[in-house]
Amino acid sequence: MNLFSLEHKKALITGASRGIGESIAATFAEYGAHCILVSRKLDSLETVVDRIRSQGGSAEAMACNMGDLDQIASLMDAVEAKHGRLDILVNNAAANPYFGEMLHAEAWAWDKTHDVNLKGPFFMSQRAAILMKKKGQGGAIVNVSSINGIRPAQMQGIYSITKAALISMTQAFARELAPCGIRVNALLPGMTETKFSSAITENEAVSKAVISMIPLQRIAAPSEMAGAALYLVSDAASYTTGTCLICDGGMLA
Repeated sequence: MNLFSLEHKKALITGASRGIGESIAATFAEYGAHCILVSRKLDSLETVVDRIRSQGGSAEAMACNMGDLDQIASLMDAVEAKHGRLDILVNNAAANPYFGEMLHAEAWAWDKTHDVNLKGPFFMSQRAAILMKKKGQGGAIVNVSSINGIRPAQMQGIYSITKAALISMTQAFARELAPCGIRVNALLPGMTETKFSSAITENEAVSKAVISMIPLQRIAAPSEMAGAALYLVSDAASYTTGTCLICDGGMLA
């Protein structure tokens, strides 16, 4: 019995056009899931879908802005109409539009970051859980938070606040949905080689400073987060809910 098999599962991954989301989608497809890739722009998603299909996987693309509740409602209506079910949701999409001191942050930065990082995942989880509960077959939700949710990063205060709230949201949903067989967990990546972190990873001095604080002495590849996500949505984690899986190379140790 393959505890990691996702055969016959329908999985929706937000922020799937690149980085961690792309890697999670490719891994889920490799293990048998039909993956619904979601991002704001279809063009970038189609490239990922083509790559997954060329490797024998099953995938499709749907556009949605995670900060827009009307678009979220339309997306989930479309998923239900087309597939009739959803087994896995990965809330990976995130925004970090403001890098600076909180004392100088403006309302637009607060609103944008909270809309995408917290409000979007909340209502995506709500709609997904309602569909999962309706079908009575359980399900798995993974919220991609960050180690910043435990230890706020300098100049990233608003982003860190949303990631801390996402951890609390994960635990609240986990307790409420457990009787329905729906498991909810959080993945907390450390520094990972993505476009999102390029301002740090492409600056040699800053990158060296960050690596010096990581016991494994390197920055993670997106694929190293995909394996953790696979565990959390698979039967291998059938008794795991409400937890935070930290993947940071030992940075918080």
